[in-house]
Amino acid sequence: MRHGRPEPVAHGGDLDRARARFPNARLPWIDLSTGINPVPYPLPELAPELWTRLPMRSDERRLKEAAARRYGAASPDAVVCAPGTQALIQVLPRLVASSRVAVLGPTYGEHAAAWRQAGHDVMDVADADAARGAHVVVVVNPNNPTGRIVPPDTLREVAVRLDAAGGLLVVDEAFADVAPQSASVVPDLPPSTVVLRSLGKMYGLAGVRLGFAIAQGDMAQRIREAMGPWAVSGPALAIGAAALADDAWLNASRAALDLAAKRLDGSLEANGLTVLGGTSLFRLASHPEAARVAEALGRAGLLVREFSYAPTWLRFGLPGSEAEWKRLERALEAACYAERTPF
Repeated sequence: MRHGRPEPVAHGGDLDRARARFPNARLPWIDLSTGINPVPYPLPELAPELWTRLPMRSDERRLKEAAARRYGAASPDAVVCAPGTQALIQVLPRLVASSRVAVLGPTYGEHAAAWRQAGHDVMDVADADAARGAHVVVVVNPNNPTGRIVPPDTLREVAVRLDAAGGLLVVDEAFADVAPQSASVVPDLPPSTVVLRSLGKMYGLAGVRLGFAIAQGDMAQRIREAMGPWAVSGPALAIGAAALADDAWLNASRAALDLAAKRLDGSLEANGLTVLGGTSLFRLASHPEAARVAEALGRAGLLVREFSYAPTWLRFGLPGSEAEWKRLERALEAACYAERTPF
């Protein structure tokens, strides 16, 4: 705690901190510390007026229709657009009276932090059974960083139980774009459930800051009111509508990511790391000297994600170009060879 406030949650993508930590690192930096598609959706040409006028309801409607179709929501009215999923993570705890919250972990740390900051009693649990007795249950599905998928039937059972007690199920599907379609609960949305989806991960457009909440009737309206008018910029609305409507790009990108993940697994295993899981956007691996491997990679200008709660874990995103792949493969070999050679 600092001055009575919780410490900020550590995240990937912090190149400013990496540059300060490794001032003599090889340039340019290759950021492998996030789970963002390194080959992003090509930005469409935008009408100049999108930058100079307030977003229109018709612009938002087009995006909601594209999102409902893409994610399988029953209606565009079930979709709430937001300036990134993180904004929704901050808002949801303010819509629920102080209660006991169970977060299936280890997982994305902002969920527990947001509920705690809003005054809720938060507990970390290992599975859905351990969440019994909680008024709110939060599940990241597929999980970040492990890639664990809780079956939709299990989530529906949890949702029905929570609904009977006036509770809430929150399912963060930020990485569901690369999971089997059957893994999402959106097409058969359970009662008292809010599903979060992200454009930035799969489409490689994290800087656009666009995310969605999908919920039934009253809850969708409450989230929409909490976000306020013009929550999403006009350019973001147009980019999101174009991206979510492009099925050909999505299918081709999924196939490319599958191949890239297999290549990354091979490189990690060839250098003595054990692949624990993940998704096709990131891989989680372990090494007994993970901190020293991350240090060596950092000096080589490659940023990977470390975990204070799991000191043998490292998370690797995907390189974007063949030159980046070669740099990673050479740096991994050098880092892991150094682990086997006394200094």
